[in-house]
Parts: sequence; C-alpha cells; structure tokens
Amino acid sequence: MSSEYKLILTNANVYFMNKDYDLALFEYSKLLSKEPNNEIYKLYAIFCDIASEDELKAISLFDYLTLNSSKNLEDSIKYCKNVIKLYDSDMDNMISMLDKISVNKVDLLDAITYEDFKQSIKNRGSFKIAFEDIMFSSKISIDSKEDFFDFVTQLIDNDFNAIAYNYLDEFNQNFSYDMEIEVLYKKLEDKKLDFKNIQ
Repeated sequence: MSSEYKLILTNANVYFMNKDYDLALFEYSKLLSKEPNNEIYKLYAIFCDIASEDELKAISLFDYLTLNSSKNLEDSIKYCKNVIKLYDSDMDNMISMLDKISVNKVDLLDAITYEDFKQSIKNRGSFKIAFEDIMFSSKISIDSKEDFFDFVTQLIDNDFNAIAYNYLDEFNQNFSYDMEIEVLYKKLEDKKLDFKNIQ
C-alpha cells in the first residue's frame, strides 16, 4: 500500500472510530475510486452505511475486520460479508451461523451477565476469543461501575477500540463523573495517536 493510500485509510478509520461516519465514508470512497475492486475498502464503506441503522453492529464488524485482516484476510472478508448478507436477508440464518461459532452457546440476541462473560473468558483462555464469540450476537449486562471499568479496559487492551468508545459514550450518561472515565478516554486517545503514527 502506498503512503498516500495508507494516510487516507488511517484518516478514514479514525473518523469511523470517532463516529464521524459521513467523513469516514467520504475517505473510503476516495480509496474505492482508486481501487474499485478492493474488498476491504468496500466493507469499510458498507460499515458506515450500517452504522446509520445499527451502530453497534457496524462497530463490531469494524473492530473484527481491523483485528483479523492482518492474520487471515480472505477468511475475515468472507466472514464479514456473510454476516452482512445474512443480517440483511435472513435473521434466522444469521443466528444459526453465530450459534455455531459460539463455543459456550450463549443465548443469542439476549444479554448475558458480566459474571457469565468472565466465566467464558476463563473457558476460552482469552478475553479476545471470548468476546469475538458473542460480539455479533449478544449484549453484556453490566450492573456495576467496577465491572464497567474492567470490561472497557479489557476492550482497549485487546484493541476493540471502536467498541470501547461506544461503551464509554453510552454508559457515561449512566454514571456520575468518575476520574476513571477520563483515564479510559485518555488511554483510547493515546492508542489513536499510536495508530496514526504507524508507518
């Protein structure tokens, strides 16, 4: 990837993480005008469109693709396209597909408790794997500020940055001001700066 394309992609991803989906789409469109058959650029543009109807779904897909594209690009693209296709056309098929990849067979599209999720982390051996099992299918019910801070910290540590922003913005209104909120936002901002500085 040329330095010009890399800069545009970085700017687009940062706009997406900041929930500036129109600006992100504009940047992804620039890339698509140069490489109209690039599947990653197409998916990122689609995520911007999905965000207008289901922001959490779009953010989950974005983080999944960002995290996994460097490991197995073809499979990651295929998985995201299947989730989008099934979500658009057949909710039952999507639920069935997600059920197959969830080792713990969580109740799909229902909330699970944070305690259950922590048990899933132990069973799966890592936060990243346990969260990927449910990120497209279940919400996590968090009842205490301590659990919230722990969960968001682990999201950030495992590079689910866009999802972490979403949780911070969503839950910030439910808790009184706490210095830990600022610490988590700062941690995310530092990671964003590191992301921008990748050569």
